[in-house]
Amino acid sequence: MRARGNRYRGSVHTSLPDFRMPDDDQVHLAAEAFRLLADPTRIKILWALLQGESSVACLAELVGAAPTAVSQHLAKLRLAGLVRGRREGTYVHYSAADAHVRALLAEALFHAGHADGPRPDRAGSTPQG
Repeated sequence: MRARGNRYRGSVHTSLPDFRMPDDDQVHLAAEAFRLLADPTRIKILWALLQGESSVACLAELVGAAPTAVSQHLAKLRLAGLVRGRREGTYVHYSAADAHVRALLAEALFHAGHADGPRPDRAGSTPQG
């Protein structure tokens, strides 16, 4: 069968009055946020911070990780704009950056709880059934 080109190019979406593709910067920033959220410890940290402000030591206890590891995760999340830090003396209290972070994480967790099909095991492979 001979390829005839993409006959649908532009025609499907041009009829949608409010259709707009995100610009490259938006796409790259969103991909970076998803990349950073692709770690179970970071998801737990963010979830804890959505419940209220917390310190590294408290977060480490909540997520079952060493404080140094939690601190490194927080640094990356802060650079991505997903968390904020508030210094008080020698302590830094962290919180989720805004309501968008709450919506993003809530939707991801809701979807994970309602997804159909096989679920990956903890090692990352899909169980064979």
